[in-house]
Amino acid sequence: MPNPTALTLHNKSRYLEIAFDDGAVFNLPFELLRVYSPSAEVMGHGPGQETLQVGKREVGIAALDPVGQYAVKPTFSDGHASGLYTWQYLYDLGEKLEHHWNDYLIRLTMAGFPGDTGREPGAVLPGAPVGKPHACGHHH
Repeated sequence: MPNPTALTLHNKSRYLEIAFDDGAVFNLPFELLRVYSPSAEVMGHGPGQETLQVGKREVGIAALDPVGQYAVKPTFSDGHASGLYTWQYLYDLGEKLEHHWNDYLIRLTMAGFPGDTGREPGAVLPGAPVGKPHACGHHH
């Protein structure tokens, strides 16, 4: 399992930059970290028990505390502070960032909050492919 070599909070642009010793560098939006908090409050106690977090587009991270040598515990500006983010979990979030982000957008839309996020997927990530633009050729 790769270990982190650097952890930088970018409060103005609201993302956590994390670099690992295998060369991977991930930029994780605070919003994504908050809605994917590994806490029981968000994740529930089993699959299908997750609670969708909404209204987190402006969420900040007030503090980031190390937990042993294996995790960090962020304190979010909305008071949420019960999530323990292991290096493995952060690595997985970073590696599958696009998948997680799109999954979050789909869940927001299904819950009736389609515009709830502060970011368009393309703003931080390559968005889902929208297909090639069609040439408006007339059929004869």
